[in-house]
Amino acid sequence: MNTDEWTQTLGAGPLLGIAGAAVAVLLVLIIGLRVHAFLALVAVSIATAFAAGIPAGSVMDTLTDGFGSTLASVALLVGLGAMLGRLLEISGGAQSLTDAMIRRFGEKRAPLALGVASLIFGFPIFFDAGLVVMLPIVFSVARRLGGGVLRYGLPVAGAFSVMHIYVPPHPGPVAASGLLGADVGLVLLFGLIIAVPTWYITSYLYGVMVGKRIALPVPEILRGGSDSAEQDENPPAASTVIGLLLIPLLMIFANTGLDTAGEAGWIDGDASWAQVASVIGSTPVALLVTVFVASYVLGTRRDRSRGVIERLLDSSLGPVCAIILITGAGGMFGAVLQASGIGDALADALSGIGMPVFVAAYVIAAVLRIAQGSATVALTTAAGLVQPLVMTGSFSSVEVVAIVLALAAGSVTASHVNDSGFWLVGRFFEMDTKTTLKTWTVMETTIGLVGFGLAGVLFLVG
Repeated sequence: MNTDEWTQTLGAGPLLGIAGAAVAVLLVLIIGLRVHAFLALVAVSIATAFAAGIPAGSVMDTLTDGFGSTLASVALLVGLGAMLGRLLEISGGAQSLTDAMIRRFGEKRAPLALGVASLIFGFPIFFDAGLVVMLPIVFSVARRLGGGVLRYGLPVAGAFSVMHIYVPPHPGPVAASGLLGADVGLVLLFGLIIAVPTWYITSYLYGVMVGKRIALPVPEILRGGSDSAEQDENPPAASTVIGLLLIPLLMIFANTGLDTAGEAGWIDGDASWAQVASVIGSTPVALLVTVFVASYVLGTRRDRSRGVIERLLDSSLGPVCAIILITGAGGMFGAVLQASGIGDALADALSGIGMPVFVAAYVIAAVLRIAQGSATVALTTAAGLVQPLVMTGSFSSVEVVAIVLALAAGSVTASHVNDSGFWLVGRFFEMDTKTTLKTWTVMETTIGLVGFGLAGVLFLVG
């Protein structure tokens, strides 16, 4: 039986109990019994599917669809990002840019400089793509200055997160704006006004504080271990590295502008040239072009043979395979929870509580996020639920924007084991599950809470 033809008969209470038990078992397996996270996620996903009553004939399709859809968005980006990172590391380019940043901003302001750069990069680039592009710089700075990777990594990861959640053209706020009839330009303006102070409080200040308490060693995942001896004695200039990093930024930014122009009716978005340009400007293609250019600029032009470059790129993929598989399995677990109908059951239960629309937007999005893991699903589902209330209410344009931002704040709250991003960040920073919960989950929750508070001020004055 196809899950589209299947109707869930369990109520919100039993489904919530199943989801809670699944998360508890998963944590016991990974933290208590030290079962590999990939194996634990797959096993718990299967057990949860049967416990939730998903038809046996649809269990494997649900698992593989969730796994495959997550890999479709993550595997290409992580693989290409790892290749780019390897080239930056082995050429000395990451170290060159690190030295230039430290000379310009000073050692004490290095986390701030990295975070601000990530805010800028995060405007057009999605969370996972931006993170993997910045990682070699983060690791190089942490290696040079000491103090552990979290001191520099959390401000960077948090910057990409707040931009992805609060600021168009990222899909969450754009989708919510469309459903609620909000002015996307105003969402962009107020999203930025909320995102920047939220990042400063929850990611920069928090990251520096946590980095002092939890000094994790800098991962060697992009460095190549013994191959690090092959690093160039004459590294490329920092301007060359910046130019390489600007390639995907500019390509994706141009693609975003093209999409915006098509939606506004300024150009024919269905025209063949626009469709081709959209493919060229997509994130995977932009990273692919960057890797090719970097292979020449940092490799061939610097007297590395094609065989050496091929071997370096090949060696970059092995260390990230576990990250890709675990992230895909996290998406699988989230997909099982979605297919079980827990989101729909909770949404129906919450929609009749009678809270003020602004508060309900945050609460519903947060509960759905915690229950099934996907921020985008949580945001769009919650937006659909509050849409009738917003459309029939007498809200000003600014108040509608505030509701959109409250939805976004709820959708980022409490990233945990059913969220593929949880595993992506935790494994790249080489954190165990407990440490990821204590750092990443806490940071994401505060990003939601602070953003909700600032959106509340906007709602009151709007």
